[in-house]
Order: sequence, then C-alpha cells, then structure tokens
Amino acid sequence: MKLLVCAMETSSNIHLKELIKHLNKDIQLVGVFDKELGTPAYDLTKLAIMGFVDALKKLRFFFQLRDEMLKLAKECDKVLLMDSSGFNLPLAKKIKETYPEKEIIYYILPQAWAWKKKRVLKLEKYCDKLCSILPFESEIYNDKNKITYVGHPLLDEIKEYKTTLEKSDKIVYMPGSRKTEIINHMPVFRELSKKITDKKHILVVPSKFEEEYIKKIYGDISNFEISKDAHKSLKEAEFGFICSGTATLEAAIIGTPFVLSYIAKKLDYFIGRKFVKLPYIGLANIFFEKMGKKAIHKEFLQEDVTVENLLTEYNNMNRENYLKNSQILREYLKNGSSENVAEIIQN
Repeated sequence: MKLLVCAMETSSNIHLKELIKHLNKDIQLVGVFDKELGTPAYDLTKLAIMGFVDALKKLRFFFQLRDEMLKLAKECDKVLLMDSSGFNLPLAKKIKETYPEKEIIYYILPQAWAWKKKRVLKLEKYCDKLCSILPFESEIYNDKNKITYVGHPLLDEIKEYKTTLEKSDKIVYMPGSRKTEIINHMPVFRELSKKITDKKHILVVPSKFEEEYIKKIYGDISNFEISKDAHKSLKEAEFGFICSGTATLEAAIIGTPFVLSYIAKKLDYFIGRKFVKLPYIGLANIFFEKMGKKAIHKEFLQEDVTVENLLTEYNNMNRENYLKNSQILREYLKNGSSENVAEIIQN
C-alpha cells in the first residue's frame, strides 16, 4: 500500500513515528513528513508558522505544495492528513474532487469545537474517516459513523508518570518551539531563573534546533542547563514554566506541576480572542471543564505573563491536589491512539 501523508508540524511527526510502529512493513509513506521517518517528497519539519500574519507571507509556496501533493495522490491508495488544517482541509477538498474514490483519513482533527465550527461540514464532506484524540469532540459532528475517538497519542509517547511529589531541585522551562514564542518568553524566564536561586534551571529546546539557531533566538541562556528530551525533563522536574501548547498537556499527563503562559503578537491575539470563545487555552483545563471540574492549572496570557505572577503561582500552587487531578486526566483520556489509527488505515 502507498499512503500519502501530510504531516507538517513537529508534533504531527512525533505522533506519526508512533503510528508507524503499528503499520504493516509493506506500507510505503509518500508526501510531507520528517525525513527520519522515510523518504519524503518534502521535509517540512523546520517550517513552523505561528499565527495569521506569518502564514500570509508563505501563501504562494503553499499553493505550489498543494498542487504537488495532488499529483502524488494519484499513485497512492489512501491519504493520511495530520493536523495543519489551514493546509490539509483545502488539500482534502482538492483530492476528493479529483479522485472521489480515494479514501482520506484525518488524524489530529482541526479544533472546530473551539472556533470555525463550519469546518465540521468540510471534514465530513471531504474525509472518509475522522480520528479524534479528544473524548468530547464527536459531540459537534453530525455523521457519527465517520468520527471515532481513538485515544490520545501522548499516552503512547509518555512512558512514565509521577505517583508522588518528590523534591528534585529542578525547574523546567519550555518557551515553545516557534520563534515568536521563544523570543517573547525568554526574557521572563531568564528573570525567573534569577529569582529562584536554590534550584537547577532546565531549558527544554526542540531536538532539531542547531547550536547557531539556539544562540540567535534564545539570547543569554547561561543560567540554564539545556535539555532536548522534554518528557525526561518534565518527569525529573518538580515544577515547570511552560508556554501554551502540547507541552502543557504533556506536563499534566506526567504529573509535573506547572503554570501556563502565552504571549502572542497583538494582532493574532486580538483575532483569536474575537473568534475563540473558550474559558481556557490549556487542553488539560479544557478537558477538566468538560468533566465539570475546576481548572487543573493557572493560565497567564499576554500582559499578565510577568515574573511576579508566575513566581506567585510557583510558591502557592496546591501540588498534592494537582497530582490527583493528573491521574483523573489520564483516566479520562483512556488509552493511546496509534494502534487504533493504524487499524483504521489498514482496514
């Protein structure tokens, strides 16, 4: 079987790596994915877009890429689209219109439950199988036969959880993986590391970042030890300061107490707030709201991301209560997703 894959995000490729473990050896991947996972037509793991403004600058390239992917689809048996709805939804439309019988599987669905609910209609129209990683997601879909809760990929990827709160004297800092996130968070994180004088400060850097890029983007990191293993660092740390994103859910699943922060470009934040009507931005908090429970961790956004606010939460957080909630979160998510998605692809 030839499987056309479009995995444009770093996180998508991490999930794809786990998925491949459960696929038959005779399945050949074609398309866009990390070159470590095969021989892609395009290796786009270093392409990171954050927000509406940055995306506009790359429109011509994406139109060309969509046309190339459409050509590749002709020779493939099935199509697997992962996340990146701004690109993958129009691609699904093109493929379905050109090759109506081609089966399209979407894994890591667009967050239509948060905003742009009309995307549900497009997903149901252009995709054949929808693999949901959020237990509540199917509520907004009309065709219940198309959508399946497959579990959450982080339960495949995270091997160890905290069962007790131990003093490790390590604080983990995760300023994100995108340039804008890192530049916005590092000044605050640097000051925090100077205020908390009795701990080791671990800065988690994406494994693909080269030394020159780290020096250029992160600024002065002399007060930090560098780690490229997020899960190991989270497991070892007794607290974390984490930029909004997948890392916050990883911390919540592992059981590492943390505080979420988020600083976006003002225009992106304004547009996002106008359209997204959610009480929280952290996935763990969203899950807890769906369960009818209080938030599992604090969130500070934009101007509220200050050394004082983050330090106050570090000093005052109820860590025992958080650890109990971490167990509740794992039970809510039930199981990993990779094996179930592999079964859907191969059937």
